[in-house]
Amino acid sequence: MKKFLSILFTIFMVTGVAAQPRTSLSRPDLEEIRVASLDEESPYYYPRLLTEFMKNDTTMNDVDFQYFYYGTFFQEDYDPYRQVGNPDQLAVLAPLFNKTTWTRSERKQILDFAMAVLADNPVNLRQLTNRIFVYQQNGKNDLAKIWQYKLNHLLKVIASSGNGLTPETAWVVVYPHDEYDFLNISGITAREQEFVAPYYDHILINRKDEKQPEGYYFDIEEILKQYFIKHPSEI
Repeated sequence: MKKFLSILFTIFMVTGVAAQPRTSLSRPDLEEIRVASLDEESPYYYPRLLTEFMKNDTTMNDVDFQYFYYGTFFQEDYDPYRQVGNPDQLAVLAPLFNKTTWTRSERKQILDFAMAVLADNPVNLRQLTNRIFVYQQNGKNDLAKIWQYKLNHLLKVIASSGNGLTPETAWVVVYPHDEYDFLNISGITAREQEFVAPYYDHILINRKDEKQPEGYYFDIEEILKQYFIKHPSEI
């Protein structure tokens, strides 16, 4: 599984600091995305992009993926700290993720769990990774390539939101667990998290050498804003 993760994400070249991808994308204009994702006449209307994303094809472009990923913020059922999947089932499956290969039965269990999570949260980076890995082990290489394309473009969207080196250039993610998954998939081992006021997570990493920073910053302003909109009693 670790070998798979190391080759899955080809957008980055990790040499201490994740290199910026060659892309026209930049930091997202969340207000613009909010308006477009809720406008039925917009090409970036969220239900329309969701339908496109769920298809087994590669027709979405960079901008589509950016509006789709960050449009998640503004959907009625969005809750950044909600439980992911069935925790009891996840506990049963947890030992399997340390294996390099799975039996047919294990692959089915992992794929079933991944698909259930993705039905609820289609931009879950970890379960997209598991989905691709099962497709590869099942010999369904065309499907693996399609969904790797989608995952890589979501990672590209996050990477294009900053460089993670300072609070001012922090990466913007939609879910807190995306911070760890984004780093781990790109070959950086996340170690622990510290909150930096007013709205940043600083994820400390296991440094490979002195050229790497101690950690990377993620901007969680919109995560907190949307959470308190949904849970005003906790303000």
